[in-house]
Formats: sequence, C-alpha cells, structure tokens
Amino acid sequence: MPTELDIAELAPARREAWRQIRLAGRRAGRHRTEALDTLGRMFRQGSAPLEPLDGPYDGILVTTTTWRLTDPAFRVLASAWMPWMGKRFHAGDQSGDNLLVPSARVPARLFWPRYRLEDTGDGRHVAFRFRTYTSPGTLDPDIDTLKIDYDSPDNPGFLIRDILDELVEVAPGAYLGKVLLRRRGGWRLVGYFALQPSV
Repeated sequence: MPTELDIAELAPARREAWRQIRLAGRRAGRHRTEALDTLGRMFRQGSAPLEPLDGPYDGILVTTTTWRLTDPAFRVLASAWMPWMGKRFHAGDQSGDNLLVPSARVPARLFWPRYRLEDTGDGRHVAFRFRTYTSPGTLDPDIDTLKIDYDSPDNPGFLIRDILDELVEVAPGAYLGKVLLRRRGGWRLVGYFALQPSV
C-alpha cells in the first residue's frame, strides 16, 4: 500500500504523462501522423495496470483516428459538446460503466430508443456496462492490456457491442486507452482516450 510520501513522489510523473497525452491530442489537428505515432509509442511503452482499477476515473477523448477527412469534424464536435466524462470501475466483479453528462440522454434516445441511461443522483448518468480482463493487445499482441469489453446483451446492439477498449498504465495513475471498432470481422483503431483517478 503506497504511503502519502509515495503518492506525492508519483504525482509529478502522472502530471507529466497527462501533459504529454494532451499535447499529442492537440497536435493531432495539424500534425496528425506525428501525433498518432507519439500516442502509439506511449501506448506500447505502457502495460496493463498492476492494481485493479476501482471507482470513478475522469476521462478525456484524446483524438479520433478514423480518417483524415472525418477527424477534423469529430474534433469540432468534441470541442463543442463532449458527453463522455470517464469511466466507473467495479474491481470486485471486474465490471464497470461509462460516466456521461445528463444531456447525453437526448442522442441516446435517438440512437437507442429502448436503452435508458441511469441517473447517479450527482449530476451524472451511467451507461454501457463493460467487463474487464487482462489480455494481450489486439493490435499490440506483445504487450498486456486491460480489456474493456462491451459485447454484452445489456448493451445496445447498434455500435456499442462492437467497441473494445484497451487500456495501459503509462505512469502511476495515468492511463492511455485505444478505442477499437469491430468491422468486417476485424478490429480498427478509431480513437485514443485517457483516464486518471477522480479527485
């Protein structure tokens, strides 16, 4: 169990990792190839978290990696409105869900009319449950990642069940993730996100 001194010593490493991740996300607009290369290298230098993730984690969408023509549109949309706030993990049963802003209910009803977001009572909603397990990376089979798997009957069939997130710890308390989308029997990288423990 880390002491307060240990945590204080680790905080600068986490802040620096977070700064590098944010910087790469900002550079993705004008220097896409370079930024994606940086994020790819950071991801490959990380490893599956040693300690189970538990509780809420604040998240940011670092950048999308769809196509050169669509990524700018996603960036504009995300800067105007970002419904995703992070993830909530339940270490005991290796599961979790996503934290969303209340206004996410509107598009959710449009895309998944029968699916309901759950109000947490603290100004957030949760949705899209997942299970977690450690396994080699789908696109990086030589490193272990924490898989965040949405393929469950609890989730909407359209889009959500075809998503697989993979997470690595790049510094103590700083996590970089890949968003993979299943298409034609294979997996395509469509974005990067980052997490850190909620304060």
